[in-house]
Amino acid sequence: MSSNVLTMMIGISTFLGLLGLAALLWGLKSGQFNDRERFLGGALRDSEDDLKDAVILEKRREEAKKRKKEYRPPD
Repeated sequence: MSSNVLTMMIGISTFLGLLGLAALLWGLKSGQFNDRERFLGGALRDSEDDLKDAVILEKRREEAKKRKKEYRPPD
């Protein structure tokens, strides 16, 4: 690989890393991650049907895990 290509790749990756860091810092400064009330109180705002659906989905996941553990390939 030529040194020009390597230099270009390092420059682009550094630029993208700095862009990501700038986006993270902007999000922290503007309060994008300060939504604790919505996160913690989300269950209070859900309807009863949504909560029932979540319980049903969790039960299905547990049953699928049990079936997966019970499966044994033929000898």
